[in-house]
Amino acid sequence: MTLATVTPPWAYTLQLPQDPRAPGVARTTLRAVLRVHGMRELSDTAELLATELVTNAYLHSTGPYSLRLRGAGRQRVRLGVWDTNPEIPEPFARGGVGGVRASSPLSERGRGLHLVSMCADSWGAYAMCGGLPGQGGKLLWVECAWKPECQCGDLL
Repeated sequence: MTLATVTPPWAYTLQLPQDPRAPGVARTTLRAVLRVHGMRELSDTAELLATELVTNAYLHSTGPYSLRLRGAGRQRVRLGVWDTNPEIPEPFARGGVGGVRASSPLSERGRGLHLVSMCADSWGAYAMCGGLPGQGGKLLWVECAWKPECQCGDLL
């Protein structure tokens, strides 16, 4: 008799402190998780998206934050970043509808969310209204899938 094995959906959560090295730790962890789950082709795009979201959490919140990685189907991953700042930025405030205007070439900020809108297959946000301290804030999420014809790394 042959036993069938079913691979359940997988998810990992990485708790990150208010530390400038945290985005690098998040990238390294993401790369390892994607490699282990046979999704190495997603690494460039997923790392770019995670870097932007985690860096924004570091820059715009005062407390800890977390990165959640979840398999979202064949060659598809969902990245979620929770932080303590309740303000939902564009394009997330519009529920992933429409793009983000590119910043001027001399602008020091604002390019990251433009990259998110160009590279993510879908994105969204949830306001987190918890009753206990540290349970508020927001969750921003993005999904990306491997497309052999185009990778976001080509934009760089």
